[in-house]
Amino acid sequence: MSDDALAFAPAWQLRDLVARREVSPVALAELFLRRISALNPRLNAYLTVAADQALAAARHAELAVARREPLGPLHGVPIAIKDLNSTQGIRTTRGSLLYKDYVPPSDDLCVARIRAAGAVILGKTNTPEFGHSGTTENLLGDACRNPWDLTRTSGGSSGGAASGLAAGLHPIAQGSDGGGSIRMPASMCGVYGLKPAQGRVARSYVAPGGWNVFAQNGPITRTVRDAALLLQVMAGPDPFDPTAIPEPPPDFSARLDAGVRGMRIGLSVDMGGVPVDPQVCDSVRKAALAFEALGASVEESRQVGIDHEQAKQTFVTLWLADYALTLGDAVSQHGDAVTPWLRELVLEAMAWPASYVARALHDLEWHRYRMDALVRRYDLLLTPTLAVPAFPVGRRPSVIDGQVVDSNWGFTPFTYLVNMSGHPAASIPCGFTTDGLPIGLHLIGHRNDEATVLQASAAFEAARPWAHKRPTER
Repeated sequence: MSDDALAFAPAWQLRDLVARREVSPVALAELFLRRISALNPRLNAYLTVAADQALAAARHAELAVARREPLGPLHGVPIAIKDLNSTQGIRTTRGSLLYKDYVPPSDDLCVARIRAAGAVILGKTNTPEFGHSGTTENLLGDACRNPWDLTRTSGGSSGGAASGLAAGLHPIAQGSDGGGSIRMPASMCGVYGLKPAQGRVARSYVAPGGWNVFAQNGPITRTVRDAALLLQVMAGPDPFDPTAIPEPPPDFSARLDAGVRGMRIGLSVDMGGVPVDPQVCDSVRKAALAFEALGASVEESRQVGIDHEQAKQTFVTLWLADYALTLGDAVSQHGDAVTPWLRELVLEAMAWPASYVARALHDLEWHRYRMDALVRRYDLLLTPTLAVPAFPVGRRPSVIDGQVVDSNWGFTPFTYLVNMSGHPAASIPCGFTTDGLPIGLHLIGHRNDEATVLQASAAFEAARPWAHKRPTER
């Protein structure tokens, strides 16, 4: 295979090529390191490139193949790790000047599982400070750029993971999602992103800034099969996480070829009235027709029952209360080193009375009840992933489809609803704007049922493949 074909090959295929000795793990690592060196200065997808560690791991993987040792499911496959996750021996900044020189003594649970599966870590991908934003800017350097248009945002907070994946800087990526942080950049960069059900992927139940009440680690990939593969590696309980689902995970790949015939699918392009870009609406409706052509029944869901303003306030309150607890001391002592917007939010939250958080916890349970009632009417619920395609860096939209919106939240009215409820959800590439920017379709599944989300995603991918569509290298 040519270097270009290898750079955009699915991870499962690379693993098979390694196992059959048709490609060397060292050659793969060198290929992606060359691409990072050439393209990352314009994209800023990586904050840290761990070239020496990656090559050492690749040599170890190559030796294991030569010795015919048992090989893990990601053996020899290069991978990118989001810079919120601790990596032993590799700088972990969390997107913050406060951690700009921090090198963890150990891996977190998710990274440890990825290493144990045989993957080769290339480095750490860009993220806003402590993952606080739906776009990827921080005080460490330039914003992360979208490879489809370098003037546009990659989304966030797993912006570097999605940007690098779309540009062929890595074949597979780990991300995390506390309010849409896997699905938003996946939508903007034209790749596949899956937020697992709450508790599916165990993590150390500690701070700082984990959005622990809502966040999950998950895969960002170019193919659905790769997502199922990486989720299988990540998933499962652990004694260090009392919030994890206690049962072993199912086989996420088992039903990828089962199709969607007979499924009942709900569709809401505006979740009860939020403004959405007309091109996004059009692409999502056409995607729904594709599911009908595959044998599913699609029904417009007109009784959504979500109070968006209340839901946003509940989310913001609990998100910032977590940050006030975990980051309050650092912001108070080193505020000048913290992103101004994040600093203001944390200081505001530190002054809230306990009753403010108690009210949010009360409203959260009603939100979960309402979302569960909505999703359970169908086998899957479809919405847009985002209300708009990727917008220029630093210019969040304040008007969408002629309506004034909150510039911080108006572009993402769909994703955080699912973090609050705990349902699994994925963003699937489903089209492009007239300017050539990707659009994402949001699939929401029943509680703890990633398998059906993956099954439907794979059916859509087979009918309307997207992995061959690549941005032009700049």
